[in-house]
Amino acid sequence: MSRKSPFITFNNGVQMPALGLGVFQSPPAETVGAVEAALRTGYRLIDTAAAYFNEREVGEGIRRSGFARDEVFIETKVWISDYGYDATLHAFDKSARKLGVERLDLLLLHQPLSSAFDRTLEAYRALEKLLADGKVRAIGVSNFMPEHLDRLLSAASVVPAVNQIEVHPYFQQTALQRVHEKHGIVTQAWSPIGGVIAYGGREKTTFDDPTLLGIARQYGKSAAQVMLRWHLQKGLSAIPKSVKPARIAENFDVFDFELTREQVAAIDALDTKVRGGPNPDSITLANYGIAIPEA
Repeated sequence: MSRKSPFITFNNGVQMPALGLGVFQSPPAETVGAVEAALRTGYRLIDTAAAYFNEREVGEGIRRSGFARDEVFIETKVWISDYGYDATLHAFDKSARKLGVERLDLLLLHQPLSSAFDRTLEAYRALEKLLADGKVRAIGVSNFMPEHLDRLLSAASVVPAVNQIEVHPYFQQTALQRVHEKHGIVTQAWSPIGGVIAYGGREKTTFDDPTLLGIARQYGKSAAQVMLRWHLQKGLSAIPKSVKPARIAENFDVFDFELTREQVAAIDALDTKVRGGPNPDSITLANYGIAIPEA
């Protein structure tokens, strides 16, 4: 079995490594080393966002790794404060300059901003322009629910390549995933091993789940590795976050075993349908409007 991440093909033919490194809440000072360690481990997908305030460090980590630009798939997101046609075009410029690249592989709208969805539609129109101009290879969204996708698709000329959403064994969003399948949208999981629950102070977490630990023991793996293998076998993209080189390496060591159909079903049965992160409709400019600095 390959020690490299499989690729997922988008609805426009662009290919993305299925397993990548996320850098949400990675301190800028630690992000450079994390990205460099990930790329040297074998990762070829790095996910960041303007609102993470570490795009510059992601770019520096890629440069220090020594890998050529076309060997690394770079994904970032536009924050709601930069929604609107002209503002979103400028948001691309800010992110590209911080990352030190001329073209992005994937650019997403970070939230649906349902309280001002007209601005969301204008922002997506700007993504379509960036795609047409060759400044991005693919475009998509993040945290969009079925009703948001319906409103977007009724106005858009380009179907999103990706919707990045919270997915892990305790919150699987299967109905939303079915909508993705219907439209040819890739499901990309943030918090794929349930960190949003573990660090949220909940009593029961994925890391000490008996079912996951039992499966892990059979393969000499960790619960986290079992969860990431589950994502990959279901055809999802996953972007686990860590700044620790040993954990980064562990999260990538998931290509030498395969879950049985029964094990996948047992993990499927763990769904609590309880969200760990915020409800996307709660993300408004009043509550979360933060200025994204210039490059």
